Amino acid sequence: MRIGLLTEGGYPYATGEARLWCDRLVRGLPQHEFELYALSRSAEQERTRVLLPEHVTRVRTAPLWAPADDGRTYSRRERRRFGDCFRELVHGICAGEASAFAAGLYGLAGLARDQGGLCAALRSESAVRAVESACRAPGAGRTVQAAQVPDLLEFVDELERMLRPLSLDWYEEPGGLGAVDICHAAAGGVAALPGLLAKRFFGVPLLVTEYGVQLRAHYLDQSQEARPAVRALLAAFHIRLAGEIYAQADLLTPGNAHARRWQERCGATRDRLRTVYPGMEADRFATVGEAADCGDPETLVWVGRIEPAKDLIALLHALAEVRRTAPRTRLRIFATAVAPGYLADCRSLAAQLFPDEAADAVTAGENPVTFEEIGGPEAPSPAEAYGAGRVVVLSSVIEGFPITLAEAMFCGRATVSTDVGAVREVIGGTGLVVPPRNPRALAEACLSLLRDPERAQRLGAAARARALELFTVEQNVAAFQEVYLRLLAGGSARPDGEIPFAQPAEARVPGHWTSPSWAAAPAASAASASEAAV
Repeated sequence: MRIGLLTEGGYPYATGEARLWCDRLVRGLPQHEFELYALSRSAEQERTRVLLPEHVTRVRTAPLWAPADDGRTYSRRERRRFGDCFRELVHGICAGEASAFAAGLYGLAGLARDQGGLCAALRSESAVRAVESACRAPGAGRTVQAAQVPDLLEFVDELERMLRPLSLDWYEEPGGLGAVDICHAAAGGVAALPGLLAKRFFGVPLLVTEYGVQLRAHYLDQSQEARPAVRALLAAFHIRLAGEIYAQADLLTPGNAHARRWQERCGATRDRLRTVYPGMEADRFATVGEAADCGDPETLVWVGRIEPAKDLIALLHALAEVRRTAPRTRLRIFATAVAPGYLADCRSLAAQLFPDEAADAVTAGENPVTFEEIGGPEAPSPAEAYGAGRVVVLSSVIEGFPITLAEAMFCGRATVSTDVGAVREVIGGTGLVVPPRNPRALAEACLSLLRDPERAQRLGAAARARALELFTVEQNVAAFQEVYLRLLAGGSARPDGEIPFAQPAEARVPGHWTSPSWAAAPAASAASASEAAV
């Protein structure tokens, strides 16, 4: 089958664990043809393209970062049509009306399909006045009603960028997106817009996968320095877009129960939801995970991006509590990426809490907290970083699917984690979970494992077994293969729940050696004979 894979700011240009699942999916299903339709976020991103396998037959890219102007000027009739559709769209955004938003969105898409691009019209004065009118209309929020001219101009500029998929030439070209068997959006939000149009105008089934909910990511990424009215308008747009995507998708595959709850709250129905955990390469961690050595029994390990959401400040205070009881305990922090200002704060706090210690009068002092980088001389790979200690700690206050936690489980390490995002679902009883922003609880959990190495080893073995069962590439690819077959055959609405193509074609030939109904016939005949005898 032909699968149109839709991405935004990801595959085939971005790298990193959160994006690599697309590459693993494509490589794991060589029997299908994949066509990539990518929305890129920067010119530099487009220069770092992943090497693609042969069964990827097409790659189309549309930039969301470059100024766009197709030079298209509408006639008076077309401008009137645009005005009607755009007013309906922004009314739906400002007043929170899903039906008006959908009507305006598809109306603009139909205009772009008939007459060409929307760039000039979306940046016109009439568009700005339409947004202003919608902001002042009854039903709009108080923050939106206070929007000033700079707010309107900034929002219209952002809206034009997010609506660029409506003007793309991907849909009706020979063999284009409108002719694929399935549209698979690798994220919600703007990435799924082309899939919405392919479903609306060509009837292509739409599958949407979210390992990180785009609506949630938008809320977290909003700068506090941004103008309040602009923040409110953009949030309203993303809420309406998410609702339309969840309403129209044939199937939604959230990566965990945390993402699933977000989708349900935004209108997704449970009969179109199926959780598919992300797939990770277990072989990278096999050496550490299967080794008899469980790491330094007095070392705690933390791996991740050093940023405020990871709450390393709380972890450092927890270590101070731990060292009052176990003074030889060390903490090794391995960074995959760094927010420089926050790293400086953490280093400063570590120096205050733990003055350099020396074993004697002639030995140089050392701090029990070290800040290192993955790829450095002490830990050239993530597996070696996790293997450096007996216990791996996650101290986040915000988390989606905790990839570093799953990697620690593959390495057979006992874990102590804060109860955020999908942490409890991933751990599943194979580690200790404590409330976030609670250094004392974090310290007590770490101490309980440091004092009981046998328990730590048992939990680590159970964690590795759970990770190998749920979070491998193989389970991920198998799940999507089944999903593709269901969508292609219209199986999502089948009352019997039978998986299409699960049996080979010869199994449909009548005969008691192949057909389940024929196999059940002798039992039925025996039952009838028994009744007759009675």
